[in-house]
Amino acid sequence: MCNEAYRRRELEKIVRDWSETGITLRFPEGRPNFAPLDGFRITDRVEIIRPAADAPGEAEMVTRRWSWPGPNKRPVYNFRSDGRIIAAPSRCLIPVEGFFEFTDPPPPPPGAPKPAQKPLKSKWAFTLAGHDWFCIAGIWRNDPEAGEAWAMLTCPPGPDIAPYHDRQVVVLGLADCVRWLDPAVPAVDLCRPLPAGSLAAEQVR
Repeated sequence: MCNEAYRRRELEKIVRDWSETGITLRFPEGRPNFAPLDGFRITDRVEIIRPAADAPGEAEMVTRRWSWPGPNKRPVYNFRSDGRIIAAPSRCLIPVEGFFEFTDPPPPPPGAPKPAQKPLKSKWAFTLAGHDWFCIAGIWRNDPEAGEAWAMLTCPPGPDIAPYHDRQVVVLGLADCVRWLDPAVPAVDLCRPLPAGSLAAEQVR
């Protein structure tokens, strides 16, 4: 499951590209710092875009915590979209340039000495081919303990992710970001893997 992503673009780049959607993007809590993030993780506070509560047809950017505590107190940071009806007011978008997945490291060659420490997992960065940035579909809620918090939605893996993981986050290009915020578009129409070749993978560790 995805527990780390990154975003290095400046806010103005996101705002400029978002203007192409025709949907007004508001900042009800002021423009966020939006510092470059080489990697943000569970419980970090990160910017999201969601429908504006007091302005139908518009969107707002706010900074909220990634994950809320589940019944077992473990953080809910990924949320299965499969078969769920996700109402538009609870939908959100997480702007990123890429996300990471991890796989077991390759086994040592035959006869090699056992390493003193357990080797780190291999780390892979995934980006949306042909896009400077994209969004991961999310869901947000007001949790009694964590306050307003969000989680990334997941779906079955597409052909680009399947060799690395048995689930994947829901990836949306800008046109589908608009549809995700549209209450007339069922969540099931967008919570699906992309065709082969849509995502590029690069090993970074």
